[in-house]
Amino acid sequence: MERTKISSEIGTVAGFRGLEKSVEMLGNAGFDCWDFSMFDMGSYDWKTGRRILRGHPLEQRDTALQFAEKLRKAGERTGIYCNQSHAPFPVSCAEIRELLPLALECTAEAGGKICIIHPDNNKTAEENAEMYRELLPVARRLGVKIAAENMWNWNNEADHAFPAACSDGPDFLKHVDLVSDPDLVACVDIGHAEMKGLGTSAPSMIRLLGRRVKALHVHDNDKWHDSHALPFTMQIDFDAALKALADIGYDGEITMETDYVGKFHKENLEEGLRILCETARKLADGLDRLKA
Repeated sequence: MERTKISSEIGTVAGFRGLEKSVEMLGNAGFDCWDFSMFDMGSYDWKTGRRILRGHPLEQRDTALQFAEKLRKAGERTGIYCNQSHAPFPVSCAEIRELLPLALECTAEAGGKICIIHPDNNKTAEENAEMYRELLPVARRLGVKIAAENMWNWNNEADHAFPAACSDGPDFLKHVDLVSDPDLVACVDIGHAEMKGLGTSAPSMIRLLGRRVKALHVHDNDKWHDSHALPFTMQIDFDAALKALADIGYDGEITMETDYVGKFHKENLEEGLRILCETARKLADGLDRLKA
């Protein structure tokens, strides 16, 4: 049995060293792959509800594709590859939604096989299906799959999360099955699935979605907030989540999506990445033992 590969998003480290250097640092830390964070493509102002232009190469198609190729080559220099990407969000913003075909192109240029595209939090499965159906011909032409992700809204009065698109297993399943296309798959965000108020859990969501699960976002929380903490430091039961992944025969990567390095290792990013890599490998090895 092939050993499960480990990956991490590059956006956190990029905030200190840039995207290209962050890819190289993941390779040097021992990761097998990297998750292409494309948030610089569509920076979003949550106060005005508009896209912000900052002069980043990812903002324009020609320079974006050249930049994606540059990142792919940075990975090749250190022996790692792009396993997946994360498109800019929120897609409720028309200016951001217009960027999604470019996000798919950049995913392919970087060598990625899956692009995570959030559903619109406040749209139904039927309404979100229209967006995914529009994008799937582009994805198929590029040899890239689209992954929907389980999301959340926040109820300030109750001080906990409340439902959004794909936030519970049945709604997530409806989103994927309504489109009914093998190129639309599921990315289960372990932390989102464990937030207070959503009435679900990572193991139950994984089992319900089954073989539709082709990607992960892995991080820990206090079963209340979207903490994006290092696994095994808060309250999520990762043994149960790994058992569910083994039960469905999950054969994708363990992809970390935590801000641990940026929060606790600003002065020594390399050390933070080493710890992050060791944690990812612990999860991957645990999954492999369950699948053996």
